[in-house]
Amino acid sequence: MKQKFYLKSGIFLFLLALSLNVYGQSRVVKGKVTDESNEPVPGTTVIVKGTTTGTTTDLDGDYSISVSDDAVLVFSFIGFTSKEITVGNNSIINVTLNTDLSDLEEVIVVGYGTQRKSQLTGAISSVGAKEIQELPISNARQALQGRAAGVDVTIAGSKPGAGPQVRIRGRRSFNAGNDPLYVVDNIPIVGNIDDINPQDIVSMEVLKDASATAIYGSRGANGVVLVTTNRGKAGKTIVSFDMFAGVNESLGRIEVFNGPEFAEYKRESRRATGNYPAGPATPEADATLFEPVELEGIALGRTTDYVGALLRTGVIQNYQVGVQGGNEKTNFFISGNYFNETGVVKNQDFSRYTFRVNLDHKITNRITVGTSTLLVNSLRNGENFNPIGGAMQENPLGKPFDDEGNLIFLPTNDGLRTNPYAEIVPGAQLDEVSRYRMFNSIYATIQLHKNLSFRSNFGPDFSFQRAGRFTGSQTNARRGAQPTGSIAERWDFNYTLENILTYEKTFNEKHRLNVTGLQAIQQDRSERTSISVLGIPAASQLYHRLGDASQITGANTDLIEWALLSYMGRINYGFKDKYLVTATLRADGSSRFGSNTKWGYFPSVAFAWNITSEPFMANSNIDLMKLRVSYGSIGNQGISPYQTQPLLGRTVYAFGNTPAFGFRPNSIGNPDLRWESSATFNVGLDFGLIKGRLSGSMEYYNTRTTSLLAPQPLPNSTGFGGFTTNVGETQNTGFELTLNSINIDRTNFRWSTDIIFNTNREQIVSLANGRVDDIAAGRFIGQPLSVFFDLKKVGIWQTDEADVAQSFGDRPGEIKIEDFNSDGRINANDRQILGSAVPDFILGMTNRFNYKAFDFSFFIFARVGQMLRSDFHSANNSLFGRYNNLAVDYWTPNNPTNEFPRPNQNQEFPKYNTSMTYFDGSFVKIRNINLGYTLPTALATKFKMQSLRVFTSIQQPFIFAEYRSRYQGIDPETFIDGEQGVEGGRVSSNVAPAITTYTLGLNVRF
Repeated sequence: MKQKFYLKSGIFLFLLALSLNVYGQSRVVKGKVTDESNEPVPGTTVIVKGTTTGTTTDLDGDYSISVSDDAVLVFSFIGFTSKEITVGNNSIINVTLNTDLSDLEEVIVVGYGTQRKSQLTGAISSVGAKEIQELPISNARQALQGRAAGVDVTIAGSKPGAGPQVRIRGRRSFNAGNDPLYVVDNIPIVGNIDDINPQDIVSMEVLKDASATAIYGSRGANGVVLVTTNRGKAGKTIVSFDMFAGVNESLGRIEVFNGPEFAEYKRESRRATGNYPAGPATPEADATLFEPVELEGIALGRTTDYVGALLRTGVIQNYQVGVQGGNEKTNFFISGNYFNETGVVKNQDFSRYTFRVNLDHKITNRITVGTSTLLVNSLRNGENFNPIGGAMQENPLGKPFDDEGNLIFLPTNDGLRTNPYAEIVPGAQLDEVSRYRMFNSIYATIQLHKNLSFRSNFGPDFSFQRAGRFTGSQTNARRGAQPTGSIAERWDFNYTLENILTYEKTFNEKHRLNVTGLQAIQQDRSERTSISVLGIPAASQLYHRLGDASQITGANTDLIEWALLSYMGRINYGFKDKYLVTATLRADGSSRFGSNTKWGYFPSVAFAWNITSEPFMANSNIDLMKLRVSYGSIGNQGISPYQTQPLLGRTVYAFGNTPAFGFRPNSIGNPDLRWESSATFNVGLDFGLIKGRLSGSMEYYNTRTTSLLAPQPLPNSTGFGGFTTNVGETQNTGFELTLNSINIDRTNFRWSTDIIFNTNREQIVSLANGRVDDIAAGRFIGQPLSVFFDLKKVGIWQTDEADVAQSFGDRPGEIKIEDFNSDGRINANDRQILGSAVPDFILGMTNRFNYKAFDFSFFIFARVGQMLRSDFHSANNSLFGRYNNLAVDYWTPNNPTNEFPRPNQNQEFPKYNTSMTYFDGSFVKIRNINLGYTLPTALATKFKMQSLRVFTSIQQPFIFAEYRSRYQGIDPETFIDGEQGVEGGRVSSNVAPAITTYTLGLNVRF
């Protein structure tokens, strides 16, 4: 019975209402609050508008309140539309509240159109402006992390300007790419959305199953992210100013030995080989081991913190001005934004200027034109610069400056280790990437008939990028040799032209039909130029006069072109909005394939049943119950162009006694190369319960990808390394859960929670030789696309295990490896699958609280079950006794640990050293804590403002992970695939430390 539900849901609010102050007024008004079924609604808030005076209805829906004659009563309850009634001369006011269906009627952006949420047949997750703008972020892709089920977003390190990696429902392809397609204001773009200012975005819809993505054909093989930016609205012109500014601080760092610890570690490396006496250190023994500068450091207790000298407190700031408005003819939105971030590692920073104009104009009642124009200029410094790894190896007993304060380039006599301070001397290193872009989405719509419309989209996209690099003589890379410099420039032009015909009609108020037809073409042209030199005469020239250099070490130009021609048809049919069908067929012709295999055809079909529309659900407390089933196929063409053609490469040879250049076959073409194809089955359930208090969705999917585009190796005797072909099959299965709940909703207090949870199991089904592992490539049947395959460390050989250790050729203090095949030997046959960068599950949870004018939220993100490989624990964990080392718990006869082996000067790296680099990569992060205050409207009006909100936030104040707490690691969050100079699943010195960001900001509307 509904009454039981209202009884349970209203008790808490009713009890809390006892604390409300009800002031004596001139009139007592009584009444009852019921729903459409005439059932009482206990716990309904009844408040005098404009005041805090109020009460709530009792268990029978009755209320009583003292008011003045001119008072206006506001009645509100979760899941119902609020109602306002003027008291006047009434002493009894009974109210019927209507169910609030706004959530069900919410319009969702889908491919080439929009649909009401209740009409969706595909698997779509939506992230709105609220979720995007409550995070002080520089990259819009970051807003998807933990906010959209089925989307795995990873951020490796904290380099300013670096983007996250996005994978939708796992990885499918070895070589054809796993990045999703981004569609901005109806235009599919090449690459990502890093140039777009997040504050301009209204919503991002993630299309996940074949029914939703098939409309984009080959480009939607890895999922689609639809980005919609802000547009103007008819009415008063609104001027807005938004800003935040703050600081970044390193959230811990990987620790290395201090001066005394390094000295003892170096001694122990010699004790292991008999070159230093056992027992406590003595000055006499030290004199034979350490050089004078080290002895001075030992005597002074010196510890030079080279890593600390390279770190700083970073600064982040963002300022935006926007103007929007319009009338019945023209709507506009204009914004300008400046973003700047300096990283916690010196010489790393990023700045970006964006300017946007979105314009819509109605020429006649039947013709509308518009544009979305984005201009971007960004400058990034330090993309390939990170001196921390080298600084960690530097001898802490060394002396970085002389007595006059001058930098000593070689702090010790070790010629391979130079002073890390030299890397950050102004002008010593420069690594700049300057980028300019103009992206447009231009459209025109014509209403040909009341049921038939035509739309044409044109999206020209221009970009220019210049990467300049200079490395001075006094750096570790050059060690006194001549400076080097380089420039790499690329000019990209991409355009999309789409013509869309849409027919929409409802027959007999029961049959809803929508038919969409599309013809589209996309072309891309990329011109690239590069030059590198040696011997720049003056360091002040940096990379700006490379013609003055003494030697050109490389020069090249390149042109890459490709095109895509597409046709699409889609039918949406609904009967009484109860039974829904979507059928799609798309044909794509790609220039990347041969003439016989150029075209790919991708169909999909989806069914949905709105169960709540059935008569037997009429008296239930379920607001929405919709079952969805879909199946379809999508393709992937994400390989480099010209793979179908045999290509030539330049070679050198001797023509008599004269050197000469010639050309030779460089690659084998494959004219039969064809589309990679993914077929997906998806079943989903959308639900809404308790009058809007709880809603969400559940999804199960199974995707099989066949004809994988992958390199096929050839015997070296052929003269070719291999060629690209179609081999093998992969599978992804997963479960997704989205929950949105309103836990408490009272007049002055509201608490809501959003939760996403998803799992994905990716596995290789077959390879080139069928269900046979390809060990050389690290690919295994039944396993994820990439795994960690190595020897497994099970401890350290102890003194009482000397005989057993000797049988394996080892000694106490060395790494103990699991004899996986039990043959009494340790070799390559004992390698095993240790884990993968693919997590067992992902969890995101956002809690939001509103109390009067205050708002508070916090966001938790967890990624559990994945493995990481810490390159710090190999490159900086040699235990050789020459370079500084991670501050690990190493084995000695007096410290029989099982963590790390004994230092040994005769081993450049410990035996089986890679086995020490694998760790549990699970983590839980507090991603964001946000507190805001909105000035009361009456007070804001006095200052000529519509609204004013002041807020403060803390990003990533805590990371809970074994890799950090037990092994002193930094951020355990890693990419799944290699990207941006970072290998998949790895933490390396190319990754900047984790950071905590503290910001203050305000939002003003005039």
